[in-house]
Amino acid sequence: MTENRTSEQHRPTGGDSTTEPEQHRYVIVGGGPAGIQLSYYLQQAGADYVTLEREPEPATFFRHYPRHRRLISLNKVHTHSNDPEIRLRWDWNSLLNDRADLHFPHYSSDYFPHADDLVRYLDDFQREHRLGIRFNEAVERIERLDEADGGGFLVRTGRGLIRARCVIVATGWATPYVPQIDGIEHAIGYETVDTDPAAFTNQRVLIIGKGNSAFETASAILGHAAMVHVASPRTLQLAWNTKHPGNVRTHYGAMLDSYQFKTLHAVLDCVVDVIRPAGDAYEVEISYTHADGERELLEYDSVIRCTGFVMDTSVFAPNCRPELAPNGRMPATGPDWQSTNVPGLYFAGTIAQARDFKRASSAFIDGFRYNLRTLTRLLREAYGEEPLPYDVLPAEPKEMTSLVLERLNWSSALWTQFEYLCDALVPDEDTGEFRYYQDLPEDYAVDRFGDCYTVTLRWGRDEYADVFAIERHPSPDRAAESAFIHPVVRHYRNGELVAERHLLEDLLAEWTRQDRHIAPLHAFFQDELGRSGVPAVSPPV
Repeated sequence: MTENRTSEQHRPTGGDSTTEPEQHRYVIVGGGPAGIQLSYYLQQAGADYVTLEREPEPATFFRHYPRHRRLISLNKVHTHSNDPEIRLRWDWNSLLNDRADLHFPHYSSDYFPHADDLVRYLDDFQREHRLGIRFNEAVERIERLDEADGGGFLVRTGRGLIRARCVIVATGWATPYVPQIDGIEHAIGYETVDTDPAAFTNQRVLIIGKGNSAFETASAILGHAAMVHVASPRTLQLAWNTKHPGNVRTHYGAMLDSYQFKTLHAVLDCVVDVIRPAGDAYEVEISYTHADGERELLEYDSVIRCTGFVMDTSVFAPNCRPELAPNGRMPATGPDWQSTNVPGLYFAGTIAQARDFKRASSAFIDGFRYNLRTLTRLLREAYGEEPLPYDVLPAEPKEMTSLVLERLNWSSALWTQFEYLCDALVPDEDTGEFRYYQDLPEDYAVDRFGDCYTVTLRWGRDEYADVFAIERHPSPDRAAESAFIHPVVRHYRNGELVAERHLLEDLLAEWTRQDRHIAPLHAFFQDELGRSGVPAVSPPV
């Protein structure tokens, strides 16, 4: 695909502060993967939107990060399936769209792909779909308008004013998070650290932080540094234990091996109290968190800060500054991704992960691409364009069982956004049937409908001493003890959970067995419909 930035043609003419504001129903702020995906869906829906990106090209974050350029998002090209929906379960980088040639496996066959390939893909995606993204247009201020003035927002950019009914912020992480440590200014930031490992030859290096950026950096310099210590107060969280892809991934395991094999490299649970220069080196005072209050003074040649990122709230006027989640790094949102304190202000992409923080995949492309498909539907309903779509399903156990298992065995959204997105079966009192909604946040479905069944995939969340030595119990009546991802159907009444049915885990994620999946789910629906006063009309399975 040839380079040709056609998105410039979407920019309206005019627009300084002396003219009437430009008008749009939706303004998206940010031209990264979330802004691109949401632009695609709004454009497909024929919505009145514009997307504003301050840089001259899309996906700025991925042009710089990860620093060592190897993504941790999987790209499983070979899946033994020709079904595009099934293949998306293991394609963590594609945006959803209707063109087979615009999926990421056409850009790389690497299992852990290079970030430059993702940048190239995102650039082609927005250009080929001719999305309404305006580059080189930085948002300087977002103000909430009084209802007396018609409500909505006034968005000020370097090119003029835009009035919008709704603003969706999809800016991603804007600035590094700098912890409050005495002397932290002496640390090199992850954002500027030298990616040539030779720069740390024979050095003693302290890396503050225990996330993937910390272990990415540590792994890169292991063969050159004399000593690498990775430190933070919290115990290391490994993805294979938590099932969360944002926790430390095992392809950085060389650092952990080196620690256990006594090479002087180490992972420390400690508070870094003070960093101070000492000649050509640094003295660092630490307090261990699991050693009866022991303190130690250590000397390092370099200190590197790898403590993540934080959302930038400086563009918001005081009358629409969003509340933040408890960690202070991202906005607090309701179950519809709307700000908890500013009506009409929504968030998209990695910064909109507060509702499933460290649980599902809303922090990553493979998760938030589905969130944004659902957000588009919610926005179009909220602004009077189209009701939330649903299918009609008879209140009949056999039909309910068949459709639910079909969705569970096929949907990539339920697979990727486990324990977060759900299908919802909502009784229609007028018809006696069910309205079947797809891919809603479970808390949204319960809050909105009150009485409903939710269909999700979930992990077993018991604490296991060794996740590779779990004793399994492959009996349908012990399905709730499944450790691997498996279906869970819940029944809510007046917003309260009244019944739940787990279906047995399956190695190949094929929940099709008569004894383990079909019959137990049929019996569950039959029992719950009976308790609700709906007569059973299908024979036992």
